[in-house]
Amino acid sequence: MDDFFASGRVADLVLLVLLLEAALLLAWHRRTGRGLAPAAILGLALPGVALVLALRAALVGAGWPWVAAALSAAFAAHLFDLRLRLRR
Repeated sequence: MDDFFASGRVADLVLLVLLLEAALLLAWHRRTGRGLAPAAILGLALPGVALVLALRAALVGAGWPWVAAALSAAFAAHLFDLRLRLRR
């Protein structure tokens, strides 16, 4: 279990789950016309993906600029999501 975390594979698993969730939400929206719009799905998923990438970088010992870049991307994606939500 130590290797699962230290290698960053735990983050890979979380990324896979996030991508599957987004794909299922998108497919449901396209099939039924109900649920979240594609932009809303993107707004929900992107901050999480960027945070998990920051976690992965930290777990594998990447340099701090990689962690900082992923965290900055998460913040930017969060602002994108807020803008989508507040426009309504």
